[in-house]
Amino acid sequence: MSTLLPTAIVGSLPKPSWLAEPEKLWSPWQLEGAALAEGKQDALRAAVHEQERHGLDIISDGEQTRQHFVTTFIEHLDGVDLERKETVRIRNRYDAAVPTVVGAVSRRQPVFVEDAKFLRAQTDRPIKWALPGPMTMIDTLSDQHYKSREKLAWEFATILNQEARELEAAGVDIIQFDEPAFTVFHDEVQDWGVAALERAAEGLRAETVVHICYGYGIEANNTWKETLGAEWRQYEQSFPLLQQSSIDTVSLECIHSHVPLELVELIRGKKVMLGAIDVATETVETPEEVAEVIRRALEFVDADKLIPSSNCGMAPLARGAALQKLGALAAGADIVRAELAEVAVPAAH
Repeated sequence: MSTLLPTAIVGSLPKPSWLAEPEKLWSPWQLEGAALAEGKQDALRAAVHEQERHGLDIISDGEQTRQHFVTTFIEHLDGVDLERKETVRIRNRYDAAVPTVVGAVSRRQPVFVEDAKFLRAQTDRPIKWALPGPMTMIDTLSDQHYKSREKLAWEFATILNQEARELEAAGVDIIQFDEPAFTVFHDEVQDWGVAALERAAEGLRAETVVHICYGYGIEANNTWKETLGAEWRQYEQSFPLLQQSSIDTVSLECIHSHVPLELVELIRGKKVMLGAIDVATETVETPEEVAEVIRRALEFVDADKLIPSSNCGMAPLARGAALQKLGALAAGADIVRAELAEVAVPAAH
């Protein structure tokens, strides 16, 4: 797209309280049957409206039609027993009851394609759709069949590629793969994680993004972050590998994190989605705070490759705060756009 510093959210927005219980992950639906299907579309339509109203350039679905960014996809696959919930340790941080893989996994039909078509019909702006990445998928379920993280990741990569190609055909401009597991399992990222990610994105003409963050602003993630010390250098492991990969854009957490911004230099040449909105607090950033994060990043990434965004999904936040944060993101980008335009105009003589 031609807009300089185009803005976008990473993934989720809070759902309306009439659709699902607010400020809660894996929140059960408040509706059922035809009313639920209609309610999901109404919420998606509202999410588009709010993003446009607050000035975002790239529009997402806000994950209004899914309970969770990973398990909703998994639950639509054959080979997964939804009733057999096992408690697993997710990314070595917190326990969750998740579905169980009991046989060969396959995708009997598209999962999100109809929702993506509906999103495409709501806006003329570029649209982005997020899918879970292969490594994060295997870390968010119990595998009682393959007994091999790598083998299951490759199976998921093939399934994700099928879904991504159909999303592209439905009019999605940007396809994002969420891989927060990349901040934890560094040896696997190097051994097969990036390769499985590339398999998921194989053959796509749509722009591709990998989102690597430190997680939602929930207590378990915030507690883990406190153990990481004064500098968070996990990106140092994955960025050189991604710089050599076929993925177009790398999405990272930045504002109020302890990530040394110079690590962005490691992905020089790639587009960068920069987290300039904190999802771990309901305090709304000022436009100037957002602008300052963008200015600092411009030391390490060219302006035409920078996409200001949120650190992660905003599902656990209060809805009002999340929407105000959209406006702050757009306003902060506007400040820096104006500064760059001023620099680009030659002085009159």
